[in-house]
Amino acid sequence: MSTLSGIRVLDLTRVLAGPFCSMILGDLGAEVIKVEAPGGSDETRKWGPPFQEGVSAYYLCANRNKKSLTVNLKTEEGKQIIHKLAARSDVILHNFKTGTMERLGLDYRVLTEINPRIIYCSITGFGETGPYRHLPGYDFIIQAMSGMMSITGTEKSGPQKMGVAITDVLTGLYACIGIESALLERERSGCGQKIDLSLYDSSVSALINIGSNYLMSGQLPERLGNHHANIVPYQMFESNDGAMIIAVGNDRQFASLCKVIDQPHLAELERFRTNPDRVAHREELTRILEQIFIKESTGFWLEKCRQNNIPFGPIQTVAELEKDPQLADRNMFLTAEHPKAGQIKMIGSPLKLSRTGVEMKQHPPEPGEHTDEILRELGFDRKTMEKLRKNNTI
Repeated sequence: MSTLSGIRVLDLTRVLAGPFCSMILGDLGAEVIKVEAPGGSDETRKWGPPFQEGVSAYYLCANRNKKSLTVNLKTEEGKQIIHKLAARSDVILHNFKTGTMERLGLDYRVLTEINPRIIYCSITGFGETGPYRHLPGYDFIIQAMSGMMSITGTEKSGPQKMGVAITDVLTGLYACIGIESALLERERSGCGQKIDLSLYDSSVSALINIGSNYLMSGQLPERLGNHHANIVPYQMFESNDGAMIIAVGNDRQFASLCKVIDQPHLAELERFRTNPDRVAHREELTRILEQIFIKESTGFWLEKCRQNNIPFGPIQTVAELEKDPQLADRNMFLTAEHPKAGQIKMIGSPLKLSRTGVEMKQHPPEPGEHTDEILRELGFDRKTMEKLRKNNTI
């Protein structure tokens, strides 16, 4: 039995933050019902290329372990279907703009009257309160507004966004934490509750030490590229055949690094002896190390550093990840059969639980693939379902 077996999640989200959250819950064993408009309304179904037999790689990345129900929420019959499902569900998750669920008659006030134990999680760009509550929020905009882009890149490059939609990923993770916490609390109180999550809040929370540095010092952080604001050397270096990361986290590791590069005296120099000293003399130390690392290959330095427990990592491509024996051992790449796309490859779950492991039970569904199954469970007969299809309710 999986960790969340017996938990039903009604998922009215699309794009990434919400689907990423519900996929994690599905990986952990929850029954996730993905709700879209007839024909499929998750925008990522059309985001590409690449496509495999018409199925978007983007859609596949966040929608396994779900069933698909298509229903028109603008019809009275469609709303009643959601009401009936909400009465039998533990969690409802949506990422409509603020006010949309109220207009649809599917807001927390309505659904908690139907099911007082429901955990209702709202994901929006800016939250359901405050002067920005009605603004649309997309990852790129949030990265810009939250300060993330102001600290990413170099002074020469200017502000840069991260290569993945990191604010969506963060918000999806926070949504999982909030939902699971509310489910635990419900065991004591017997009551559900509402969770109001925003991409903006989640992104600002991720400033962590950079935000703390500013709040303590009042000094705006610089864009340091592949350098660290608080630790030196903790950055990228060029070798004679590529690039690599060395991340020295303490003075002992720095002394070990100096021995590896045959420069043990560097660790004894007053200006490099402690980390605050090295931060103050960042440019000088970096120049010295750059001249040394460029003389040998990445593989040479990898072997030397790992032999001496110095944190080191080559900069790998996604193609190299797929061949990495560590990731293979950890089952971080999966294959599955899809009814339309055929055999698909997916990134696995990082969650490794000793008794209640994560399983790939359901391929990312086609629009409405499980509509009949779900409606039959709710008591709908074939004749009624045919009628609902004719009037475009399902």
